[in-house]
Amino acid sequence: MGDFGGRQKVFMKEINAADFQQEVLNGGKVVVDFYSTECPPCEALAPKFEAMAELYGEKIKFVKIFRQGNRELATSLGVSSSPTLLFFDNGKQVTDSISGGIKKSEIIERLDQMLPTDEVTAIKANQKATVAEYDVVILGGGPAGLTAGIYLGQAKIKTLLIDPALPGGYMGITHQVSNYPGFEQPQPGFMLAHYMSEQAKHTGIDFKVAVDITSVNLKKKEIVIDGFETIRAKKIIIATGTTPNTMNAPGEKEFKGKGISYCATCDAKYFVDKEVTVIGGGNSAVEEALFITKFAGKVTMIHQFDKLTANQTAIDELQKNEKISVMYEHEPRRFEKRDGKMVTFVEDLKTKELKELVTDGVFVFIGFKSNVSVLGDTLPESDSWGYIKTNEDRQTNLPDIYAVGDIISKKYRQITTAVADGTIAAMTISKEI
Repeated sequence: MGDFGGRQKVFMKEINAADFQQEVLNGGKVVVDFYSTECPPCEALAPKFEAMAELYGEKIKFVKIFRQGNRELATSLGVSSSPTLLFFDNGKQVTDSISGGIKKSEIIERLDQMLPTDEVTAIKANQKATVAEYDVVILGGGPAGLTAGIYLGQAKIKTLLIDPALPGGYMGITHQVSNYPGFEQPQPGFMLAHYMSEQAKHTGIDFKVAVDITSVNLKKKEIVIDGFETIRAKKIIIATGTTPNTMNAPGEKEFKGKGISYCATCDAKYFVDKEVTVIGGGNSAVEEALFITKFAGKVTMIHQFDKLTANQTAIDELQKNEKISVMYEHEPRRFEKRDGKMVTFVEDLKTKELKELVTDGVFVFIGFKSNVSVLGDTLPESDSWGYIKTNEDRQTNLPDIYAVGDIISKKYRQITTAVADGTIAAMTISKEI
């Protein structure tokens, strides 16, 4: 909703397949959000989409379509991942579509392409630069950041948590967490993330989530979000976590969100009774492959070694699952799409033979890398793997800069160890402020 001259104007509406012709193809300039339920990236996109609708809504129409309830339409438009944004001008699709973890800057770039320069300039003029000051800013809303927020909030320290997605981090897209203390039965990761974030909110800390982190200056302790909002802090806790690794194989980038996925929780539900390829052999690959079998009829895993590297309990469960087969000592070399199917070209590492594996979709689970690229030019000291070094109080070598969770150099990366890190940093800060 927006209020212009006393008029209430709706900038965004929900439609279905029956409305598509009238609202989209005959609707002038339109951006369409195909979303799903139980989809953390969809939830992360929602506030960005709404903000863009308020900003651009007088020039471009914003509509949402529930993908699960309009599968035939989504398929006809080539939408195979949630969320996906499509852009239309007078019935024709313009610019490229974007899927998955969508940044606000990616949306703005495409919206600006749809409008004359003078109209873009006028819209940008409505964005007002702001400055806010806090005692502590937490960069990242995974279990480490949320726990730090809970302790700081309870200590009545003015705290802001910033996250480019929704709170929960990788925990939020883990389908099941079975080893977090306090729960008799395994918990869906998104629910555990929900419990933690709600607990943090109840302490009174502020949240800025689903935002673009434009810049970070750890020396000045300044953070700019969404290009126009500056946040200043006395202390910063880095809790930016890790990101799933990619293979950088030909075709991987092109088919991301269009046949290649990195989130079983988001996309496995679209492969009911279909065949799926899973790449990887560690804990995440095995656990996610088992989850995918709740939907898919057949799962073929590709693993570079002669045995899986997951824990034995997970391996035992996988070996009992008749839907899963493993191609040991193989590696993917490139990806293509043929007649709606994903073709993975796999090399046999023993014979060097190149094989074609044709399935309905590909899921990639090959480990993680530390998210330090967002932190600007002045970085804390790190180990040879790019993980931040801290002392026992989770202080880095930079004054008033702390680091917690999966981003730090340590032996084990679990939700429980992340929670401990957040506790330690927050208690240390509480005694200093």
